[in-house]
Amino acid sequence: MPACVHYQRHGDIGVIRIDNPPVNALGHAVRSGLLDALDQGLNDDGARALVLMAEGRTFIAGADIREFGQPPRQPILPEVIAGLEASTKPLVAVLHGTALGGGLEVALGCHYRVALQGTRVGLPEVKLGLLPGAGGTQRLPRLVGVDCALELITSGRFVPADEALTLGIIDAIDATDAPLEAGLGAARAILEGQRTARRTGELPAPAADPAAIARHRARLEAEAPDLFSPFRCIEAIAASTEGSLAEGLRRERELFLACMDSPQRAGLIHAFFAARAPHRVPEAGDPPTLTRIALLGEHPLFERLKGNVGRTDIELTDHPDESTQACLIAPDEASPACPAACLRIALQPADAEGRLDHLNAELVLVTPPQGTLVELVATRASADQQQAAATALKALRQAVVVSRHEGLLAALYKAANASPDDRYAAMVAASLALAEQGRCYRTSDIDLLAVEALGYPRHLGGPHRQATLTASASSETSP
Repeated sequence: MPACVHYQRHGDIGVIRIDNPPVNALGHAVRSGLLDALDQGLNDDGARALVLMAEGRTFIAGADIREFGQPPRQPILPEVIAGLEASTKPLVAVLHGTALGGGLEVALGCHYRVALQGTRVGLPEVKLGLLPGAGGTQRLPRLVGVDCALELITSGRFVPADEALTLGIIDAIDATDAPLEAGLGAARAILEGQRTARRTGELPAPAADPAAIARHRARLEAEAPDLFSPFRCIEAIAASTEGSLAEGLRRERELFLACMDSPQRAGLIHAFFAARAPHRVPEAGDPPTLTRIALLGEHPLFERLKGNVGRTDIELTDHPDESTQACLIAPDEASPACPAACLRIALQPADAEGRLDHLNAELVLVTPPQGTLVELVATRASADQQQAAATALKALRQAVVVSRHEGLLAALYKAANASPDDRYAAMVAASLALAEQGRCYRTSDIDLLAVEALGYPRHLGGPHRQATLTASASSETSP
């Protein structure tokens, strides 16, 4: 496997460069490569300072999802970050694109952080049922205080560069669009005494803030009382005020492993993977590209699509002609003026009575009772036609799940409403029937729709996942 971390000296500054496309994820090769490159830099007598940067469109966007659920391989990320922080030479991290999760934790272990314009940072582990387990709950409070760290870590929100600078997460924003240039400039300024490098872990422990802890705990008890990891985040951040960095890191690790053992972590990661490519039609070959689409009638979805068309090569119109390739037809359009050769896509709400396809369309776009995720159901369309439409919707930044026959969302909605006292159990039962009938391309699509459009608890992963777990448990206990 080619090396994905490289070391090279530029004058008296050593540069550690990560090149692990597409998002420079912190897989085993990157973690090992970082320590190897750091050793090179520390042993390079010609290098007085070090810069850590990444190639491509982003800094480190987090963990390598291919390692999710796998046994940890040495070196683990906390060891890598400890090595970076212990560097005897000033170490500058250059952030661009996104620095998320372990990526931000790596940056926090460096001695100075400079970001390019447009960078976003964050610790979103809570959304996967985890907490930042490589020092994030200990180093971030030392920079921003307990209250701010609680808000950022328990929400997992992304922070734009300007706000990150104001809060103290980063030290500077560079006007250049070149990470190397920004890093070399910051390193030279440190060597010349114009800027100050510091080890985050050696900063004083943040002041205890019991009022902030009580306030955030009360908020979470009101908003997400059933979730496990947000409350463990609070405990870890509280530990940052109680002793040394080493003691806080030990407590963070204990709480991280508790989250790893939680069933919620598996459910949330299942939901994460379910959302990765629900627009893909497995049987599609080389579908055509739809660039001329007519929107017939009025619908809130149409306004969203129009708002996003500027970033695409797609032309949206209210007046179809012979060049129009597809028509999206609102439910109120009883007699749409759609050219005969067009791909007809009829919109229909999930709560509509009767069967899908009231306009004899090739595709039906089912809109949800809540949220914005839609379902594109192939009633007469070929796999290539469905994929072409799904790809066009995704280009217009519309999240979409593809399915077939009578679809998934309307059936799930009907089942849930038929049993209002036990909606979730009704969706679990319905999910098994939908899978058996072959309506879904992936059973995870059932879970995604139930979570995003019908409010099924995300931390449970979805109704079909629960049905599968129940069936597995029953088989294990059967005589």
